[in-house]
Amino acid sequence: MRTRLNNLSILATLCIGLIALAGCGGSSAGAGTDGKIAAVGAENEYANVIEQIGGKYVDVSAVESDPNTDPHSFEASASVAQEVSGADIVVQNGVGYDSYMEKIEGASSSSSRKVIDVQELLGLSDSTPNPHLWYKPETMPAVARQLVADLSEIQPEHKAYFTANLKKFEASLKPWLRGLEEFTTKFPGAAVATTEPVADYMLEAAGVENLTPFTMQADIMNDTDPAPQAVAEQESFFSEKKADAFVYNQQVTDSITEKFLSSAAGDGVPVVGVYETMPTGYTYQRWMEAELKALEEAIGAGKSTEKL
Repeated sequence: MRTRLNNLSILATLCIGLIALAGCGGSSAGAGTDGKIAAVGAENEYANVIEQIGGKYVDVSAVESDPNTDPHSFEASASVAQEVSGADIVVQNGVGYDSYMEKIEGASSSSSRKVIDVQELLGLSDSTPNPHLWYKPETMPAVARQLVADLSEIQPEHKAYFTANLKKFEASLKPWLRGLEEFTTKFPGAAVATTEPVADYMLEAAGVENLTPFTMQADIMNDTDPAPQAVAEQESFFSEKKADAFVYNQQVTDSITEKFLSSAAGDGVPVVGVYETMPTGYTYQRWMEAELKALEEAIGAGKSTEKL
């Protein structure tokens, strides 16, 4: 995404060279601290789900974990490369979002390392336009089920424990999933304008119309200046009160998105900030509930939630 992939390719190549010089290789199964399974989530929302399913039998770390930074400018360091190379199990997004992971894994191949690529798990093509898969309601249940299978293969004696955690996790997702279903009947005809397609999967599940054309979203996501007529159309959604709310990527802003934010505020359109990286202090399911609540308060009560 954006110039991010080029930067990450260069940095990942440098990290790979350092791994080779250091003689780092893949770890053996269950080689985490005190016999725990060493696990890595490329994004902290995936790391959180690993932690919920693996519990006391996993040591989990996240590669991308700061919600106050632009994830597109993330730089993979040598320490990240070593961490990934030593993992027993890895969860990554795919769809080009975290392609540096594949480069690191390729440089430290391991027959025992298990890699859950969410794109592949969901059967999505490389041309999938929206890479923000964690907002898709079916994503994390699928990831959690695959985690049970893989963790149980690494430590079969704890399969019952992992399975029990899966049941707890699935139950804890029900308020969010139920909320999405109820949203469609609570706010029929609701419409929003957006910047990037960060929360598009959630908006679709909630039955909310996204007025912003995907071509415009893709331009902003890929750091391309939208056409003047597209900018004018976006601003008309605010001035003509067509948008019930403005949903924008709180982590990635520039002069164009700041202009939209100002226009929305000036025209009395409530704003909802959404994130690519899970904010501090949340679990995955509480984060999704908070984003849905912010959307509901914006559309139902005109209340803005720029930051969680």
